[in-house]
Amino acid sequence: MQTRVENKPSTTKRMIVMIVAVLGLVAVIAGIKVLSIMRMIAASKPPPPAVVSTAKATSQDWQPELRAVGTLRAVRGADLALDVAGLVTRVNVKSGDEVRQGQLLLQLRDSEDIALLHQLEAAAALADVTFARARDQLAVQVISKADYDQSAADLKAKHAAVTQQEVNVAKKQLRAPFSGRAGIVTINPGAYLNPGTTIVTLQQLDPIYVDFHVPQKDLAELRTGQKLTLGLDAFPGRTFGGTVSAISPKVDSDTRNVQVEAKVPNPDRVLTPGMFASVSVEVGSKQRHLTLPQTAVVYNPYGETVFVVLTKAEADRRQAAEAAATAAANDDPPKEKQQDQRAAKKPGKGPQLPPDALVVQQTFVTTGPTRGDQVAILKGLDEGVEVVTSGQIKLKSGAPIRIDNSVQPANSPNPTPQEH
Repeated sequence: MQTRVENKPSTTKRMIVMIVAVLGLVAVIAGIKVLSIMRMIAASKPPPPAVVSTAKATSQDWQPELRAVGTLRAVRGADLALDVAGLVTRVNVKSGDEVRQGQLLLQLRDSEDIALLHQLEAAAALADVTFARARDQLAVQVISKADYDQSAADLKAKHAAVTQQEVNVAKKQLRAPFSGRAGIVTINPGAYLNPGTTIVTLQQLDPIYVDFHVPQKDLAELRTGQKLTLGLDAFPGRTFGGTVSAISPKVDSDTRNVQVEAKVPNPDRVLTPGMFASVSVEVGSKQRHLTLPQTAVVYNPYGETVFVVLTKAEADRRQAAEAAATAAANDDPPKEKQQDQRAAKKPGKGPQLPPDALVVQQTFVTTGPTRGDQVAILKGLDEGVEVVTSGQIKLKSGAPIRIDNSVQPANSPNPTPQEH
């Protein structure tokens, strides 16, 4: 009896352990089942739509252009200096003045030169009188022909000396060789100048030249008189028109480029020599292109693609049409065609989107020339088709999307730097 009583607690303990084990196993199985059900519920929901921006393909007339970079150059420009030394007595020009051709700009001390000029003029006047007397005396044979010749030679020498001294006096004056705008003047009266010292720069600004280079392959498209436009970062949003004035007859053997010169009207004189400019030369007639923002095109090793925006119903119809076209091209037997059609009509096991939901379809396109932020589409797209312009990195064919065009990528044919 004592043995039976002692075994009863151990039997009860074993039963409790078994019950706990069974309950634990049931809990694990139930957890696995619940997790499986949750996964199935999550899989039955469609993925959240990707947020993208879109734009429609539009047709535009593009003017073919040659683009280059150029440097502005004055039609006439010079650093003015004198070839004699002297003390400055007068400065008649200020920094930035518009001066006329022949205008006196600076005067050196010339009192000694003028005094010598007057002396030589007096000697020349006396030589005139002496020669006139000798001519009259020769007529009545009072003097010899040799005396007359000596008087004539002396007259020429005296007048030559006057001319030479007039040149010396003129060298003490700086006059504008052409009309233009003066640069910065730093010379003041009382300063002593050595020969060749730059006094002021003078630039004729209207019109102004722009020099640029184009590759030799484009030489056949250039001719004098062609129109061009300039853009400068100093004047954002503003363009300046001009015409090609000269084309170099020589091709640079190192760069294989040709130098071109164009003349640009500059009545406001806002363009100055040395400025950097972007040049666009019009070549040929206008061409009509289907255009998109360059950001809409996805470039891949196997070709360029865009993501076309469609409704789910349109995408399904297009997919079915493509499948039928592929089957017809492969010349499938009738039974196989029917199987393919049934397979196309049979809904997939994945989540289903409503027919009016927006999805994308990746489409191959052939791109052409670019202009600014735009690219021409030569093949693969029709006008008015809406395509994704940003957010493509997370897309694939059939992916749902949500359009948000509050922020659009750049789409300007002539973009200019913006200052902030």
